[in-house]
Amino acid sequence: MLMQADQEPEHTVQPVPSRCDVTIVAQDLGAVGGMEHQLAELVIGLRQLGHEVTVIARTCELPPSAGVAFHRVRGPSRPFLLAYPWFMAVASLMVRRWRRGVVQATGAIVLNRVDVIAVHYCHQVGPAHPSRSTSLFRMHNKLVGQMVRFAERLCFRVNGSATYVCVSDGVAEEVRRHYPELVDRVVTIHNGVDTASFAPGVRQKEARALRAALEIGADRLVAVFVGSEWERKGLQPLIQALAMAPEWVLVVAGSGDRERYRQLAESLGVGQAVRWLGVSRDVQLVYELADALVFPSSYEAFSLVTLEAAASGLPILATPVSGVRELVTDGQDGFLISQEPSVIAERLGQLAADPALRTCMSRAARESALAFRWETMVAKHDELYSRLASGSGA
Repeated sequence: MLMQADQEPEHTVQPVPSRCDVTIVAQDLGAVGGMEHQLAELVIGLRQLGHEVTVIARTCELPPSAGVAFHRVRGPSRPFLLAYPWFMAVASLMVRRWRRGVVQATGAIVLNRVDVIAVHYCHQVGPAHPSRSTSLFRMHNKLVGQMVRFAERLCFRVNGSATYVCVSDGVAEEVRRHYPELVDRVVTIHNGVDTASFAPGVRQKEARALRAALEIGADRLVAVFVGSEWERKGLQPLIQALAMAPEWVLVVAGSGDRERYRQLAESLGVGQAVRWLGVSRDVQLVYELADALVFPSSYEAFSLVTLEAAASGLPILATPVSGVRELVTDGQDGFLISQEPSVIAERLGQLAADPALRTCMSRAARESALAFRWETMVAKHDELYSRLASGSGA
């Protein structure tokens, strides 16, 4: 997580002489949200490598010591049907004025010609599930899907010579499939994780205190689910699985239709086995509390949650979506599961019955996460920007 300047985690990236200017265009940068966090750490890492960085965004939550030039895009953040086109129009004008050096846009958010487009999600694969089940929100979600797919096609057409940086091999495959004209412009730079902050055993005392506050008995194992958009990320089948896995308590961190899922848990007789934390800015402590992460999502680009949990030494039980396929080896550092409750329950039962297996998977998950350090992600962007600035291309 991003922290205040006096608490900022140390990075091993070593400063080098000043490099090229870089402009990052995004809707938001900050500690909350996978994409927002990735961007914030990228900017911090680029500054440490000597790049002069300009940020054009609606919000930019960085330590005071970051030393970036920030230009705020003022406007609404919701509803998305208004906020998205507003941001695109205003940010496009601001990019014309404030762009410096190599310009990276985070998805289809401006109509300018840029050098790099970071693809955290290919919208042509279809809209995500709405976070609420009302007819109004479903209609809103449908219109949003149509709008972003059109905007993505338009933006990508304008930027036929840009480099498309995808956060996982799965996303890269989607972009190549839906935009065959860009096949030679697509590269993968995986999401990263702070393996120093997210590490096993760093906050055991606080985790014990949280466990006591949540009234979780010493004989119970803790499965953690982190994220919003609960329908897409599979909270329902996980709660259904909990009814078949009595050894486990489920801790849910994130926002969603809590009353709906609370009623589901009560109807299955596991209401007392679920703890609702809400949105947490201290997910590191949540992982420290847990014995496994369960993440039966129907779609991901490369979930930061799975990376953080693996770095924290948690066995990962997740569906084989993009990113997970590149992180988890089935049976080694976790299990590749489906959204079928019986499958989830079977794997939870397997972990509950075999403490040695939990220990082996914990160590293997940590080892797998070490291949995705922040420093690696930043270094690959640095190499790309340097080539583009020198005119040697991607």
